[in-house]
Amino acid sequence: MREYSPDLTPQWKRPKAVPEVAADPDLVVEVAGTDFCGAVVACEAGTVTLEDRFGKRRVFPMEPRGFLLDGEVVTLVRPARRPSGPRLTASGSLAVPGARARVARAGRIYVEGRHDAELVERVWGDDLRIEGVVVEYLEGIDDLPAIVADFAPAPDARLGVLVDHLVPGSKESRIAASVTSPDVLIVGHPYVDVWQAVKPSALGIPAWPVIPPGQDWKTGICRALGWPENTGAAWQHILSRVTSYRDLEPTLLGSVEHLIDHVTTPAASSPAGA
Repeated sequence: MREYSPDLTPQWKRPKAVPEVAADPDLVVEVAGTDFCGAVVACEAGTVTLEDRFGKRRVFPMEPRGFLLDGEVVTLVRPARRPSGPRLTASGSLAVPGARARVARAGRIYVEGRHDAELVERVWGDDLRIEGVVVEYLEGIDDLPAIVADFAPAPDARLGVLVDHLVPGSKESRIAASVTSPDVLIVGHPYVDVWQAVKPSALGIPAWPVIPPGQDWKTGICRALGWPENTGAAWQHILSRVTSYRDLEPTLLGSVEHLIDHVTTPAASSPAGA
């Protein structure tokens, strides 16, 4: 039988206990002894995968005292298994297992650009397929009145339009006001670009930088955040950090939900004899 051997190391020489923190998705930590900082994207078999702000991923062992959280040493542990329950879509709607995509409606949702379309698909894609709603991007709205006229909206073919920087006095607001069809709903958000509709916290930054007038906004964002001046790669990094509606600003959430309701809600029928 092995004899008990007490630890005679003086208390003041023993390493201090550090908190254990669950390696939940999107938790941002720094690897102790390195300059690598990233968000948790996977945790399995005693390892954790982190993704830095440039989209680079690395795998690290979850060793005791191996990470820093807000400058404090911590030990990462596997997250507790979550209880099973109804699955939700990224938009927060109740998922419908095995549901097939509905045949596309005549109505459409138009957005300004490809990034807008990709973000809407990221969060509302499951809902849109079940409802049979197609989202298309316009590459700007300067020709919106002509685009609407060509679409020929009707009570059974409604049109919804999502506009960037829809604030009083803007060019966008004047264009939107020129469209008066009752079967068209134009809503928007106040941000210069849909990038800003992603919460800074989802990216691990305190706030979106303010870019002075006169320079390309997206390029300025990359410079201010120390990212490579590749706006396509920057957007893919931003998009990768969006996992659900919780990562988006409420202003955009409300606008998109309003558009989906507009396109999918049947128009009220006229009373008999009207």
